[in-house]
Amino acid sequence: MDDVYSNFDLVLKAFWLTIQLAVLSGIVSMVLGTVLAAMRVGPVRVLQIAASTYVTLVRNTPLLLVCVFIFFAAPNLGLLVGTPFLVKGVIAVSFYTSAFVAEALRSGINAVSLGQAEAARAIGMTFGQNMRFVVLPQAFRAAVPPLASTLIAMTKNTSVVAVFGLLEATARMRYFVNRNGDDTLAIFAVFAIGYIVLVELISLVAVTFERRWRVAR
Repeated sequence: MDDVYSNFDLVLKAFWLTIQLAVLSGIVSMVLGTVLAAMRVGPVRVLQIAASTYVTLVRNTPLLLVCVFIFFAAPNLGLLVGTPFLVKGVIAVSFYTSAFVAEALRSGINAVSLGQAEAARAIGMTFGQNMRFVVLPQAFRAAVPPLASTLIAMTKNTSVVAVFGLLEATARMRYFVNRNGDDTLAIFAVFAIGYIVLVELISLVAVTFERRWRVAR
């Protein structure tokens, strides 16, 4: 454990990279997932099929394969050449997580009373205005628990990019374990506590938002 304590700055840097990856991927996933959910419930049949196909394929594809495509296949095809590893990691995790965000939001949209959407159309709102001002605000409230679970899973999934050279928390833990085999359990405990703190922070934010929305209602 002396190696960990004497190089604790490396631990902090690793978790800082994990936080960056999780926050950026969370933002991109929420935006892309919202667009996909809107496409799936929208009136344009082609967009419905495209979004449904995307969600179905991505949800049934391991994140590891998505990372392999982003980090190796895409550059060989002339895409993402010279892109920083962090950006590639964000793209891979966001591409994967957005499908789950879309499904969580779609469940929230289905929880909104159909009469409210019909009333919005009756007063002349377009589909976009209906989603923006009527449906999505309520859908987000209803979808807070599944969205929180999705973001927690995403935070843990960031460990997959360690395989591709991004020195986030999991990769750094493996680095210390390889150097200090006798302290494996203690090193694991240190990094496990770090992940627990991150997960609890996400849960706390989700609970806070849910309580505020309940008061606002």
